[in-house]
Amino acid sequence: MTWQHSRRDLLRTGGIVAGGAVAAGLLVEPARALTTTPSGLAVPQAASPWDQVPVILGRIKPPTFPDRNFDVTAYGAKGDGKTDNTTAFAKAISACNAAGGGHVVVPDGTFLTGAVTLLSNVDLHVTGTVRFSTDPKKYPLVFTRWQGIECMNFSPFIYARKQTNVAITGTGTLDGQASSGPWFGYDDKRQPDWEKLQKQAVDGVDPTKRVYGMGHFLKPNFVQFYECTNILIEGVHLKNSAMWNLHPVLSKNVTIRNVTVFSRGAMVDGCDPESCEDVHVIGNSFDTGDDGVVIKSGRDTDGRRVGVPSQNIVIENNKFLGRWGAITVGSEMSGGVKNVFAQNNTIAKGSSYTSFYAVYIKCNNRRGGVVDGIHVRNLTGGPESKGGFFIDMNYSLTGPGFGAIVHPKVQNIDIDGLVIKGAPFAIKLSGDSASHIKNVSVSNSTFTSVDSSTISVRNADNVTFTNVKVNGKTVTR
Repeated sequence: MTWQHSRRDLLRTGGIVAGGAVAAGLLVEPARALTTTPSGLAVPQAASPWDQVPVILGRIKPPTFPDRNFDVTAYGAKGDGKTDNTTAFAKAISACNAAGGGHVVVPDGTFLTGAVTLLSNVDLHVTGTVRFSTDPKKYPLVFTRWQGIECMNFSPFIYARKQTNVAITGTGTLDGQASSGPWFGYDDKRQPDWEKLQKQAVDGVDPTKRVYGMGHFLKPNFVQFYECTNILIEGVHLKNSAMWNLHPVLSKNVTIRNVTVFSRGAMVDGCDPESCEDVHVIGNSFDTGDDGVVIKSGRDTDGRRVGVPSQNIVIENNKFLGRWGAITVGSEMSGGVKNVFAQNNTIAKGSSYTSFYAVYIKCNNRRGGVVDGIHVRNLTGGPESKGGFFIDMNYSLTGPGFGAIVHPKVQNIDIDGLVIKGAPFAIKLSGDSASHIKNVSVSNSTFTSVDSSTISVRNADNVTFTNVKVNGKTVTR
């Protein structure tokens, strides 16, 4: 097996045992399985990071709602695909909230609307189709994040802020109609606004004074729950988003399950938990024009100012049919990302796209922040059109950024049971010369039909491969 590495690399294959101290009190460890040393001594096995998963899932409890229905047609909505139902939706949601909660029901039919703002204890239950207006004036200014920076911008198509117990459920369809509206035309016009927003963050401008929306070109997200607690998104079909599809921000106790996402175009990720805690993403299908599930926590100066990590996230039993990264972290990760667990997910060629990378961690030297503890097991499929497992600490696709150089850290990454058929390369670790990638373990993984058998490792320390094969040959040093 061919290895490519820089002269400064230090690749240490020995195991590292990290000691810890308890400042006060008595710590009682749970019982562990035993292993036998070469001398025959039975000792406890080292704790696995995966032991945290049952604890995390035990904390995540989807919200429940009173058995009361508020049919939008009772508030004037018409499912003819033409009537603007924005006011009717708002009336139904307000009535549901005022009554103590329940289900705002969107029945069979096609219901045209502008921005929908959910309130506490409201489940938007869709069996028909909600079609979102292509008129930007239907999306008023709200407090949001745009590519990881706080600002005032167009409301997401469905939005809530500082609410508790909110849901979108049902078997119906949410249609963003992005390709029929102006949103993708904004992509070629956004650069002045995007640069201004980044500079405002560096200059410390109050986020409420960073005002965009009408007359500007920062397109809105599809579903965004901002600073909310107890979230459920289940069963619905999302299609034709203008930007990121499922985007909980600064939220806790989030369940996203059995959802299908279909998106085309640029910046149309499937699911982007950002600065969130206790998130379960399970049983979904992502046929997307950008990353599938991508963990974020703010960008550069602004992300570090807010300083809230994404943590305790479980991603399992999902299917990835889109391009870019399937399991992804970044590039907006300045608030930190830790304790991410992805298991039993699959990748396949979709109707339009091929996945770029199976596991993709991306950042650069302005992000700062720490990525610590990304755990992936039993991720299978392919092909990958760019590579298998890629850590890129020199990512700059969305621009070089502004502000101080603050080197991020990427550490404690373990990949087990990654089985990929078809890719230009199997593994590439591209660290920062001033902040090496640390502690990467790849085990029990197989890469076949790979164009180059070269394993590229630069600026990375303590990288270990155990039972890893590329095109039938075991990876050795």
